[in-house]
Amino acid sequence: QVQLVESGGGLVQAGGSLRLSCAASGQTFSAYAMGWFRQAPGKEREFVASISAKGSITRYEDSIKGRFTISRDNAKNTVYLQMNSLKPEDTGIYYCAGKLWAMGTTENEYDYWGQGTQVTVSS
Repeated sequence: QVQLVESGGGLVQAGGSLRLSCAASGQTFSAYAMGWFRQAPGKEREFVASISAKGSITRYEDSIKGRFTISRDNAKNTVYLQMNSLKPEDTGIYYCAGKLWAMGTTENEYDYWGQGTQVTVSS
């Protein structure tokens, strides 16, 4: 079992930045690939970014490439999502998720989920 707790969300103006954190507890964090997903109001949850268990490989959804960066610190059992140049369409609840070993880009590949943190970008 892995427990995930997100933090760092909030209200920011368009063009601003936020850094989300996801703290993990439980089993060996370094064995888990991690992902960030988001859900905008009235929409389905969508993939944002993922990172391999050792942190050497990352993947991003096309609309956030060049603006968001996923990273992890296995010594701190934490994964991050640095979000720059935020746009109103980035508004939503951001969730971190974990799965053993192989990376994934779809919801159903992940076994563990946090409760989410709200990000609101005003225009």
